[in-house]
Amino acid sequence: MNQIRLSRSLFKMIVTICLSLFYIPFIGYANSYKNIQITVGVQNVSAIGNPAIAHAKTWEKRTGGIVKVKRHPFKDLFNAFYQSMTQKDPIYDVILFAPGWAGDFFPYLDELPEELADDPSFDDIHPTYRDRLMKWDNQWIAVTVDGDLFNGYFRKDLFENEKNRNAFIKQFHYKLDIPETWKEYHDIANFFTGRKDAKGNVLYGTSEAFAFGGQQFWDVFSRASAYTNHPDYPGAQFFHPETMVPQINNPAWVRTVTEYLDILKYCPPDAIDFDIVKVRNAFISGKTAMALDWGDIAQISADPKRSSIVGKVGFFVLPGTREVWNIKKQSWDKMHRPHMAPFLAFGGWVAGVPKNSKHKDAAWDYIMWYTHPKNSLKDVVTSGTGINPYRFTHFTNIDAWSKALSYQAASEYLSVLQTSLDAPCAALDLRLPGLHRYTRTFEIELTRALKKDISVKTALDNVAQKWDEITNELGRDRQLAIYRSSMGLPPLNKQ
Repeated sequence: MNQIRLSRSLFKMIVTICLSLFYIPFIGYANSYKNIQITVGVQNVSAIGNPAIAHAKTWEKRTGGIVKVKRHPFKDLFNAFYQSMTQKDPIYDVILFAPGWAGDFFPYLDELPEELADDPSFDDIHPTYRDRLMKWDNQWIAVTVDGDLFNGYFRKDLFENEKNRNAFIKQFHYKLDIPETWKEYHDIANFFTGRKDAKGNVLYGTSEAFAFGGQQFWDVFSRASAYTNHPDYPGAQFFHPETMVPQINNPAWVRTVTEYLDILKYCPPDAIDFDIVKVRNAFISGKTAMALDWGDIAQISADPKRSSIVGKVGFFVLPGTREVWNIKKQSWDKMHRPHMAPFLAFGGWVAGVPKNSKHKDAAWDYIMWYTHPKNSLKDVVTSGTGINPYRFTHFTNIDAWSKALSYQAASEYLSVLQTSLDAPCAALDLRLPGLHRYTRTFEIELTRALKKDISVKTALDNVAQKWDEITNELGRDRQLAIYRSSMGLPPLNKQ
């Protein structure tokens, strides 16, 4: 085993050196696309959007081509892309989209050109992001530009404060530390709400996304992961993996959403309107002791131009639980140790080329330039790009991170991401045709519960009913087969 580990380490080291020093990508050179204009579609925030613009400028200089970047709010992105791909005269030549939408977009996406399929830069992409998110129906239809999973952030200075530690033990009868369970996370949020930091500012416990259309459902999906992903019965988080019956209203989900609503009182007063950007701003401005987010807070919180808590941030894998819902027995199973099921929320942005693009070669060339190992390494260590590690070289090239984080912070941050990615029960996000319809229904009912218009159970029962209707409309057997595949399960053997 030691020899195997050594060989893998040596391989990664060689890959790192080759890609960072000698790799020549399959991309255009001077004037190869002179005066050809492509339009790139992306969300209208700095995350992913800013790199799209930055790489457009350097691609233009390199190739002589012209790039028009068109941006939309995330909530409008799916419809904007779908409409363009299904009309005669397209708007977009490149779309940067959620991998979960691949089931709906697949019929309208160009397959990766054969000459790119063996590009050496793809060997550097972590298999989770490469083999699962770049393919649909065994065809390469996209290129990973970002690696996403949810994790936690906490204020080291607050957690290490002796006065806080003593007060926490007195109140909860255990030590203040990184939360291993959602109960501990709740206790910590409760504890810090109303307390003051060293400057006398009032604190709140945590920061999470609650706004409709503000990516709230990925927050909830991440919370549900440990409760719903039983180690003995994988793939049951969203649907029964043998019948496609929605599980969204079972006791595990009711518990998840109830706890999610309850945590709101330990967030800043305006948190019900928090999208993911406001989540980050609340934490880096020093208002909260914790936050749940993708990897972006790491770089942003270390940027003195944007953050008031530079050098004070720690990281943790999503909390687990000592009770997991057993889909077979329809009851809770108690675990001897916290059951951790880090959720690969969203999975990471991918880039594709619509079939109706009139400039496919230039479009793919732009994508390869966007994801070039050197460009992507610069992106992941730069504050505000929204691009999180997805290449092996992003994890192994620790020196590059010194520009963004201290060596210790970089090591801790990358360790949390790697631990989550490699966790035995790491949970995959939902990827299905109709995903946008499934998640939009969930958000509508979740928002009604947040506003206390209806109970949690009623909201989730409504979601389950609608999900069943969507599944029947799209074809239950077909959806079941795709769901099982997306969850890494083999096809069902039907007698």
